[in-house]
Amino acid sequence: MSCIMNEELVNLHMKAKTKEEAIKELARNVESAKRIENYEEYVVSVFERENMTSTGIGFKIAIPHGKSSTVKSSTVAFGRLEEDIAWESLDGDDVRFVFLLAIPESCQGDEHLRIIAQLSRKLIHEEFRQKLATAKDPKDVVTLLEDQI
Repeated sequence: MSCIMNEELVNLHMKAKTKEEAIKELARNVESAKRIENYEEYVVSVFERENMTSTGIGFKIAIPHGKSSTVKSSTVAFGRLEEDIAWESLDGDDVRFVFLLAIPESCQGDEHLRIIAQLSRKLIHEEFRQKLATAKDPKDVVTLLEDQI
């Protein structure tokens, strides 16, 4: 887990007002953690994917992701928004929780799909989502997710 996610990649107080702002804000965490070489190029890959179809999966959750040669290692960043934002989610609800995936272009297969599937198996449970909603510290989120991805 520590190779995919760590406390530096968790933001429990996101101020973003749009999905574009949320993606950029979490991408800055990924950049600060030195997981990408080129912030702009990575963000473009996420927006390109988002333009294909919304990554708002329901339950107030979005899992935007980008696959790019600028990504150094597979990464999951997590953000909890202070206010729900519109995301064009599958269920029509706004989003409160964002999991941003950064996947190296060189990864063979569909690693991002495997990570999304692992997350989704837990995110469908209300109790798990409640723990994300009430986590007080980034370490709590990392601990909660460490067995999942």
